[in-house]
Amino acid sequence: MQIQIHIHSEISQIDADQWNSFVTDNNPFMRHEFLSALETHKCASPEFGWHPCHIGIYEDEEQNTLIAAMPLYAKTNSYGEFVFDHAWADAYQRNQMEYFPKLVSSIPYTPASGQRMLCDEKRRDELYPILIQTIQQFCQEQKYSSFHCLFPNSDEQDWLENYELMSRHDCQFHWHNDNYKNFEEFLDKLDKKKRKNIRQERRRVEQQAINIRVLNGHTATDKDWQDFAHFYKITFMEKYGTATLNEAFFKEIAIKLPDQIVLVLADKVSEDKSLECIAGSLMFASDTTLYGRHWGCSEQVDKLHFEVCYYQGIEYCIQNKLQHFEPGAQGQHKIARGFIPTLTRSSHWLNNSPFQESVENFINYEKANIKEYMKSLKSPYKNETDKCQGADKT
Repeated sequence: MQIQIHIHSEISQIDADQWNSFVTDNNPFMRHEFLSALETHKCASPEFGWHPCHIGIYEDEEQNTLIAAMPLYAKTNSYGEFVFDHAWADAYQRNQMEYFPKLVSSIPYTPASGQRMLCDEKRRDELYPILIQTIQQFCQEQKYSSFHCLFPNSDEQDWLENYELMSRHDCQFHWHNDNYKNFEEFLDKLDKKKRKNIRQERRRVEQQAINIRVLNGHTATDKDWQDFAHFYKITFMEKYGTATLNEAFFKEIAIKLPDQIVLVLADKVSEDKSLECIAGSLMFASDTTLYGRHWGCSEQVDKLHFEVCYYQGIEYCIQNKLQHFEPGAQGQHKIARGFIPTLTRSSHWLNNSPFQESVENFINYEKANIKEYMKSLKSPYKNETDKCQGADKT
């Protein structure tokens, strides 16, 4: 077979239908529309340290038949990755070495596990090695310090480890649907204290005259997206961060992926019954999983964050028979709300680095700590007396 390998500076250079044909579970973040919107609206752009260099592998010289692909970026910082390597960058700098740029395969600003290597599943044995070798060769030719594959699925992780990529572990907190008929049936599985606490939190929101709206890309209006974009910016202003997404991006994905959008907005009801939108969360749905991504508010309301970001998501999963809910990175407080510790992984390859052994030792130490941490966590479910062992859903 004669193949052609190309590095694309824009994902628009790759045929959208062919790219999407390899996406499993209808994962919204791996869809061409999502990645394209990030680039079109300058969210994943050099301004924020993202330089697209996506891999396309073709079976003919005219680039008409895509057989494998991978989202790939040259990064000039570590912002928006959620797998922290600041200590590695510091070590390079202290030794007068360049850590940036580096190569990263990930979904910008999205700590959700999923595909990173796209191809026909029947041809993985043939095409995965070509993708990995292409990256390593590209890394060496362009003198990038390293390659990082963030939050790949477990099958890809195994392949990457076979090519001597180091595996880092971390812990998130995910919710799993035990075929619940409704929210009350879910609550009944929790221990008494957790169940009582959730009911009190939901009741507290009701007592403060809050109206909740659950919208998709079809039903959300321009005003709704203006409000949400405003809340999103406020969140970053309060945390002294950088708001990389924007209203134009949100509106485009609402048009391009309307059925995969879950926008939860909270309206404050005044005495004259008028409504003022004061908070919102944005989630995305695949065929099996709901992903919580962004939250913001213009007014603090007691317990509203838990309602909009967690409980509405759980109800959505139950109603739509989704199997999992991933509300984002970090947050041990999620255990009290029915989420359990879940192992996540990422893969790393250093390009001819003098720090190889030191980094390997660090990663092994980190893995042991994550394992002990997950073992120490108690299940919130009343019929699970053992400690939470965590689930490797990746």
